[in-house]
Formats: sequence, structure tokens, C-alpha cells
Amino acid sequence: MSIQVLDQETINKIAAGEVIERPSSVVKELVENAIDAGATAVTIEIKDGGISFIRITDNGSGISKDDIPMAFLRHSTSKIKSIEDLMNVSSLGFRGEALSSIAAVSQVELITKTADDFTGSRYVIEGGNEISLEEVGAPDGTTFIVRNLFYNTPVRRKFLKTAATEAGYVNALIEHLSLSHPDISFRFINNNQNKLHTSGNMNLKDIIYGVYGRDITSNLMEISGKTQDVEITGFIGKPVICKCSVCDMYYLAYRKSVDAHDELNAQCPKCDSLGCDSDIVHFETNRKFWLNEKIVKILTPNKDPERVEAMYDSAPEDFPAQYEMLLPDGKRCTDCVRCATCCSVFGQKESATICQWHPSRYSAGE
Repeated sequence: MSIQVLDQETINKIAAGEVIERPSSVVKELVENAIDAGATAVTIEIKDGGISFIRITDNGSGISKDDIPMAFLRHSTSKIKSIEDLMNVSSLGFRGEALSSIAAVSQVELITKTADDFTGSRYVIEGGNEISLEEVGAPDGTTFIVRNLFYNTPVRRKFLKTAATEAGYVNALIEHLSLSHPDISFRFINNNQNKLHTSGNMNLKDIIYGVYGRDITSNLMEISGKTQDVEITGFIGKPVICKCSVCDMYYLAYRKSVDAHDELNAQCPKCDSLGCDSDIVHFETNRKFWLNEKIVKILTPNKDPERVEAMYDSAPEDFPAQYEMLLPDGKRCTDCVRCATCCSVFGQKESATICQWHPSRYSAGE
């Protein structure tokens, strides 16, 4: 096949796929635009995981009627004017690709009004083709409605996950945005059900309560630190609220001094005391950590603590990587289906209890 230049419609669809990967990408771009527009309240509503319907409503500055068609052109933006402006970018978006990319692969309806305009504007664009632009009554701010994402790129749509999975991605995104912008009230609605609502009152602990609930919030400790260049404030969770993907009961292993042990308020179930002087303090919780001045690795339940301790003592600096190469208790290389390959290619020994791969590729087979 000879080389040829692609037509503009094909170029736009390909470019859109680079910016918009899934419904959460659409939500991210539009919510960030709302934040850049000075919104103090943003409502995100999706249906079918955002595949069939996304609506983002904000009370920001809005878009003037004359600027609406230009806003959907590639590389058009109000955030920067020249390359020099890149050195002082303070907005979340500045490339001018989001709206054009969204419009190229979906059916978009925009309703917006600025404080200076007497009426609002309604703009419809589908697959990158302008359908209509008309005056309507509308409050100050902007509403984006995105329907049938990837309707004109079926191959792209085929690779989306289930509606529940895509909705989970959106939910996680809104949680992160809520925590990073405590001055903005976020409301997330999924299939007509309210999933999240934050107050936007600048109280970070209230936002955490709205996102994670009472149990998490009641087990947080406030932290703060400041140097000449950096200031950090926030909250850190106590070990009791740590979560893991498995449901087994774990142990929390500390290699700490008694004072540090006291600071963490960890009570040793062996002696029922905060002043336990054992080298390893086993603390029942739903996760297991190994600490040497700081947490260096989350441990999994199929490793014997004494075996792990011996590995740590022999090579503390390499412990995180070595741990991920450790075979399950009682298993050797010869028990793995890849044993013959590893022995012939890497010179691995059949009696080895540490995998040659990082992380371990141990598989017992059938």
C-alpha cells in the first residue's frame, strides 16, 4: 500500500483516542475545566458507567457565545497564549485538546452562560460536526452532556470494561479530586443514585468523612511539617484501618524501639502492654507490614514471619525486592511449572526457594 495523508476526520478520531481512553478521561477533562473556571460546586452524573451518558454541571465563569465554536477546535485554549506561558501555568488544563477530542468521538451538548450575558447558549456537536447553536435560558456556569462515547469508533468502544468497572474508575477519580480540592463541593450520581457529596467547606477532615466514612476518619492522626521550601499538612491512618485485597488475619511486625512503639499506640497482644520489649511486636490487624524506621513492604499471608525475618536480617537493603522473589512456604523451584526453563536458561537450582524473576513467577500448575 502506498503512503498517503489521512483525511482530517480520521486524524481527529485517532488523536481523540490518545486523549480520551474511557469515560473517566472525559470526566477528568471536564471537571478540571470546571475547576479552572473557578467553580465552587460541581455535579457529576453518569449512566452505564459513563458510556451512554455523562453530565457535568458547574457554577463557574461559563463560556461566552462567541467563544463556543472555537472552544471545540483543536489546540484552542484560554489558558496560554505563547510558549513562554508554559513556564507559569497554574491551570489544570492548557493544551486545548480535551473538548475537540471528546466531541470527535461522542455526541456533545453544551449549555453555558457567563455572568455578563443576559441569556445562555446551547451548542450541539456530534462526531466533530457542529449541529446547532442557539440561545436558551440558563443559570451562570456550564453544563456538558456527553452521550454515546465512542459511538463512531466501535473498535475503541469494544475495549471498554463493564459499566460497573468504568463507573468505579469515575468514582475513584471524583474521590481524589474531592480530597485535593476541599474548597469545592462535589456531587457524584451514578445511575440516579447519590454516591458521593462533599461540602466544600475547606475542612479536609470533613471531606475525608464524606469520602471514606466514620471508621476511617475516627482513626486518623493529623500531621504537619515545614521547611524553608516545602510545607506538608494532612492526615495519616492508624494501622487498624489499613485494608488489603485479601480477607485473612495478618500480623503487624515492628522492628522499632519501645518509644516508637508507644508513639504508634500499638498494643502487643502477647503481653497486653504498650511497653513490650520484644524484638518483633506482633500486632493483630487486617494487614501486615514490616517496619525498619519506615514501612518498606506490605507482606502477604503465605510467608512465615520467622523466615521473612531471617531474610531481612541477612540483607535489609535488598529486602523489598528479595521478598517479592520469595517462594511460598514449603515450596522449591522444582515445584514450579517453569523449573526446567529457569534451570536451563538461568542456571537456577531445583532446590532454590527464591525465584530468579522479580516479582516471583512461581506457578504450581495443575
